[in-house]
Amino acid sequence: MEKKKARIAVLVSGGGTNLQAILDAEASGLLRSGEVTLVISDRAGAYALTRAEKAGVPARLIEKKAAGSQVAFEEKLTEALEENGTDLIVLAGFLSILSERFTSRFARRILNVHPSLIPSFCGAGFYGLKVHEAALARGVKVTGATVHFVNEIPDGGEILAQKAVDILPGDTPETLQRRVMEQAEWVILPRSVEKVCADILARG
Repeated sequence: MEKKKARIAVLVSGGGTNLQAILDAEASGLLRSGEVTLVISDRAGAYALTRAEKAGVPARLIEKKAAGSQVAFEEKLTEALEENGTDLIVLAGFLSILSERFTSRFARRILNVHPSLIPSFCGAGFYGLKVHEAALARGVKVTGATVHFVNEIPDGGEILAQKAVDILPGDTPETLQRRVMEQAEWVILPRSVEKVCADILARG
């Protein structure tokens, strides 16, 4: 039977603002080729779990520490994703690094959003506010966000979309983070998710 929508699993670690952007896109009809059917957090108490609950999306907590090792952690993730029949995995502020063993299993099926214009301010150690602190410290005038496929190199996969955001005088890491989210991440992530889901459906 032909699939009507691609099944999306969103992996989170914190507040889940990018998860919310995807859920809002689904509600508004911008995201029509896919539906969020699972949210997985690697941290207890992540507000993203509450967002999932409010949206009526099944949510699970899978902690690396509780799993005991990277291999066991990724096996638990894989099990949950396969039980869900996942077509596309979206990393939305997911702070656990995934091994090549995991990423190659889901080649071209994992998307990430990064809060800079890759190749600037990306790779190991660049996440969250650290990215914006580095951009401000460097004195760049323009930053932005990038959506890319995930492979074994942190922030190293093929780029799907980028959007530039101006850095303004007096910006702090916090004000810049907020503007990059509002003007770039929340715009290009839902669009990219729709595009990849449409491609998945087209390939059958």
